[in-house]
Amino acid sequence: MAIAKAERLMNLALCLLGTRRPLSKRELRESVEAYLEAASDDAFNRMFERDKDDLRELGLVIETVENLDGEIGYLARRDSNRLPPITLDAEEAAALGLAAKVWQQARLAGAASGALQKLRAAGLPEDVDPYGAHGALEPRIPVHEAAFEPLMLACRDRRPVVFDYRKANAVQPESRHVEPWALECWRGHWYLAGWDRDRGAERVFRLSRITGKVRSRGTRYTTPVPDVVTVRETVASWAGESADRSARIRLRSDAGYPLRAKATAVRELGDGWEELEIPYGHGLDAWLVEFGADVVVLEPAELRADVVDRLRAVAKG
Repeated sequence: MAIAKAERLMNLALCLLGTRRPLSKRELRESVEAYLEAASDDAFNRMFERDKDDLRELGLVIETVENLDGEIGYLARRDSNRLPPITLDAEEAAALGLAAKVWQQARLAGAASGALQKLRAAGLPEDVDPYGAHGALEPRIPVHEAAFEPLMLACRDRRPVVFDYRKANAVQPESRHVEPWALECWRGHWYLAGWDRDRGAERVFRLSRITGKVRSRGTRYTTPVPDVVTVRETVASWAGESADRSARIRLRSDAGYPLRAKATAVRELGDGWEELEIPYGHGLDAWLVEFGADVVVLEPAELRADVVDRLRAVAKG
């Protein structure tokens, strides 16, 4: 069985690499002998989807293209699947090993381990243990949101998605049609940056507010994807990292230590309260809500109103 699957994957990879135009499922079924032997269309579709995912896990870049008639086709461009020789010194190998350890508690653990095995085959120094100890600190990036994996794959494959999203100040979620660009982690929370088709503008979505399943749409992107630096700046701005004003808040003396780290001025008020002046930018209201009754916004008025609206939405469930 293992040999038969390996042969089927090899034949599919050769078909995708050898074509100059996208091939439809029908054409691929006619080109791969194992697919012709499938008992039904459903059996073929299941087999093809598994094989396609397996090839992608092995590193083959497979593009999904929709033609003018709306038919979906697949191909693997040679220039996208050709890598230069890989040479790594001990320090570079250690850095990659540390990056792989970051994901050991996430669903990317298997992919990270597989990537290191491929680097071994490509010339990773044999005397370097990428999983060995590199210091007293051992990084972890937990990923609890169910939306992470489908969105990660959608970003990789450049596939638009649809999901239900509940804003912090809304009671009910609403459907969003998004062309995903990249996933970024800020302050322990994961965010998706992308192009919101309904609003015709770039948007950032916090993964913990995505409800239900992330559904893929087999269509092309309508806008170009910015470079990674621009995407990170977008996420930073929407996550509240860019501030152009100041806000005054009251904070309980034994709470809100992340807010204290941001404070530009602190004044004792007595009775277990302090007054802080902190940078005010997009997303600050969502952050302040997380501290509940330990924070009271004094000014500006619009920030106070936004926080009150979010708290009311939470109270309504």
